[in-house]
Amino acid sequence: MTAVRDRAGVAGDVASLRAQLERVQGRRLGASVLPVHPALATLLPGGGLRPGAAYSLPRSTSLMLALMSQPSQSGSWCGVVGMPRLGAEAAERLGVDLSRLVLIPDPGARWLTVTATIAEVLPVVAVRPSGRAPDGEIARLAARLRDRGAVLLVQGPWPQAEAVLELDSPEWTGLGRGHGYLSGREVTVTASSRRWPRPRRSRLQLPDAAGAIAAVAEPMPLLAAVPEARWSPEAEDALEARAVG
Repeated sequence: MTAVRDRAGVAGDVASLRAQLERVQGRRLGASVLPVHPALATLLPGGGLRPGAAYSLPRSTSLMLALMSQPSQSGSWCGVVGMPRLGAEAAERLGVDLSRLVLIPDPGARWLTVTATIAEVLPVVAVRPSGRAPDGEIARLAARLRDRGAVLLVQGPWPQAEAVLELDSPEWTGLGRGHGYLSGREVTVTASSRRWPRPRRSRLQLPDAAGAIAAVAEPMPLLAAVPEARWSPEAEDALEARAVG
């Protein structure tokens, strides 16, 4: 009888601790992740976007939109802050439900305050920071994300990110010797996370010929990284606009 009481006491302690952690974190520990495209699921801890977490992304509009597509199709509202060149057509072709998309093209110097406000009401918020944010403000935003169960996608470095995604080895198709149209791009996506012992990599079509995302059918060797001077963030935006526009 004593052993039974001890087991019951331990179970009660575990339940109490779990409840306390959930109150501190602002979400259920067993809460399911927001779904993402199957081609991206293996690159994210838990196979999706974890409520209350932030993700560090490269300045790739296609990757950001691809991450937002499944949540928006599943009923989650998404917001994009600080990306005035983002096109609705490109978002729609990559699967984002435009009826659940809120755009704030130019938040100005108060981009972090705007992002925190939007995270109060929208489950998924993407932002391109226009400057460095104070550590205290970042910590307050992180607490708000946990409290509201919102997901933050940041184009740039971000402390305590759930995962850091990077793109390299881009290979465009459709352009011949001085003629033709860009019709698709293959990239290697590398994901690092404190939850994994080593990074994960996947070769994707982002976008493919239809402007969507797809996994490359056959394994391909990694290519040498493209020099930074040739592949600046501005060049990335321009080429993606031509491919999906």
